[in-house]
Amino acid sequence: MAIPVILDTDIGTDIDDTWALAHLLRCPELDPKLILTATGDAVYRATITARFLEIAGRTDIPIGLGVDSHPMADGRNQEPWIKGYDLAAYGGEIVEDGVGRLIRIIEESDEPVTIIAIAPAGNLAAALSRAPHIAARCRLVGMFGSFDVGYSGGLPASNETNVRLNPAALRTVLAAPWQDVLLTPLDTCNAAVLTGDDYHRIWCATGDPVLRAVIENYCLFAPLVGWMHCDYFATRSTILFDCVAVYLAYAEALVETETIRFAITDDGYTIRDDATGPGRARVALRWKDLDGFLAHLTERLLPPASLPGIHECQVRAALSD
Repeated sequence: MAIPVILDTDIGTDIDDTWALAHLLRCPELDPKLILTATGDAVYRATITARFLEIAGRTDIPIGLGVDSHPMADGRNQEPWIKGYDLAAYGGEIVEDGVGRLIRIIEESDEPVTIIAIAPAGNLAAALSRAPHIAARCRLVGMFGSFDVGYSGGLPASNETNVRLNPAALRTVLAAPWQDVLLTPLDTCNAAVLTGDDYHRIWCATGDPVLRAVIENYCLFAPLVGWMHCDYFATRSTILFDCVAVYLAYAEALVETETIRFAITDDGYTIRDDATGPGRARVALRWKDLDGFLAHLTERLLPPASLPGIHECQVRAALSD
């Protein structure tokens, strides 16, 4: 049977959350029960999610509004894609108290729920403060931290964004008695980039509505985020950090994991601390087969049958309408 999952996402800042949502929807092993929007403007994020789910034909999945734990850090990078979209007219369910719905889903589930956390941990900390018992009924898979590899792809480690934006919340979350905690830090997820033939196959399959929505958002995101200099969007993806967390929700064969106890500093670093570190998790520190993962991700994102692709100029023309 498919694994019941809840996705906690700050979709609409970095484009990798949009790729991760597409990945999730393509996984028969996973049964999404809720998409919970996290941090900053939850309604903005819910609107992107709603339009995406509508295009994917998955309005059966509820969208929950999470807590606005802090202002948006990097802007509304995908706002042009939802221009004119009326969230009130969305055919699915929008849940005002998304954290409350998360709690209810977990409490009512006959089997353990897997939470895929690809955002700062404010929603999960809020849920635990209201219902601390839910952790014992859940597995947590998250994209958090940096131990030996930073954003540069090597030493030193970085204060990874999902940790840095709310370190206190993550301390609360990792102190809870989850059935299992499995994290992908930058050590593994920083290498998740689709290039060459893998990316070309995605680009050429945008006759598929889901992939077209991904590429439309990427085309809009790329020129708006100056600090990333995404002038390569026609040839490769950005780093798809969050897709690794989605993968770990249903498989681990392509990574090597190690159980680590660590501390979380106030400025967002995850530091090994075998004696007193409050955080303890299984951590995917290394790839067994990175090429295998990238090939697997490509196959998952592609539609079951190839559909005609569209040229870059057609994407730009559609976005200008």
